[in-house]
Amino acid sequence: MGWDVSQGLEGMDHNFLTGTLEGVVKWARARSIFPATFGLACCAIEMMGTGAAHYDLARFGMEVFRASPRQADLMIVAGRVSQKMAPVLRQVYDQMMEPKWVISMGVCASTGGMFNNYAIVQGVDQVVPVDVYAPGCPPNPETLIHAIVTLHGLILNGEITRRRGETGAGAGVVVEAASSGSRSVSRPTPIVVRSGAGAP
Repeated sequence: MGWDVSQGLEGMDHNFLTGTLEGVVKWARARSIFPATFGLACCAIEMMGTGAAHYDLARFGMEVFRASPRQADLMIVAGRVSQKMAPVLRQVYDQMMEPKWVISMGVCASTGGMFNNYAIVQGVDQVVPVDVYAPGCPPNPETLIHAIVTLHGLILNGEITRRRGETGAGAGVVVEAASSGSRSVSRPTPIVVRSGAGAP
């Protein structure tokens, strides 16, 4: 006896779906991303607008923005990154759980934008490896959603699970504690971002 397609899955005698374990894991990862809030400038207002009720990020399974990096696996860098903020950004990235992804939101985060000076990092990919770039100044919520959907596609295709090697942007950057010298132990130890061929 044939199966009537018009009845849907209810018309099947035995309801089941088949797939690979890897495919199920990729599907689950793509639809359960928890972003870490890292708003630095005007792009952060657009990121907050994207998380509001009008755009309904809950349909992508990522309506919960985590304030703790240990509970997040997506960093949305929204805005310009100063040289002083770069070590903090890298430290938050290192504390995030694997697998983790980065969206560079806006032209300032992606290339430094109009701030071509010594105080602003000329592209956040010098500090952390970036997976998707969202262009604009500032990008509207639709552009950020497009970047999120693009990231979902990369996760599902398996392109992004092949972790970046030593050749990827930001791969050679490490965060280490600077030597405290003769300073008092009670003072916090500064953090230094180091890059180049000598980075482990």
